[in-house]
Amino acid sequence: MTGPDPMEVPAGTPGNAWFVCHTKPRCEKKFAALMAAERFEHYLPLLDSIRKYAHQTKRFTKPLFPGYVFANVPLERKARIYQQDLLARAIPVTDEPAFLRQLEAVRSMIASGYELTVMPLLTRGRRVKVVGGPLHGLEGFVDDPANPRGIVVSVDVLRQGLLVKLPAESLVALP
Repeated sequence: MTGPDPMEVPAGTPGNAWFVCHTKPRCEKKFAALMAAERFEHYLPLLDSIRKYAHQTKRFTKPLFPGYVFANVPLERKARIYQQDLLARAIPVTDEPAFLRQLEAVRSMIASGYELTVMPLLTRGRRVKVVGGPLHGLEGFVDDPANPRGIVVSVDVLRQGLLVKLPAESLVALP
């Protein structure tokens, strides 16, 4: 994040709007650098990561939310965020106070040092897609997130469903 205190989520500026910037794959840091060069307030939550290879250990930072950077952009200069072809789309934030509270919560969780894992927000009846394993690509509905037993796949012609047990981390929520 840019600004006077990198640990503080800015409240916004009149004439500016917050956007959830969906970057092209593996372009989050480049896009954050572009926002810094343009002097736009932004926030790219990063986590430290360690990879162990046969003869060495590598330390690096990676985005908490792959593909996303949060930016507070002057509306008259919004076109500048598209200048280096790093951005897929900019999603306007509709409830800025709630958004800023959530960004502050994310910042606090990162600063805590606790291990974080991004999980899909699963609610009963939510459409999901399997993103790994032998059922990759399969779509279904969340059975019961309070007592997760898996997802239900519809067989419409029979007016029945099949329940398949899957870990939540192998699911991604669909719009």
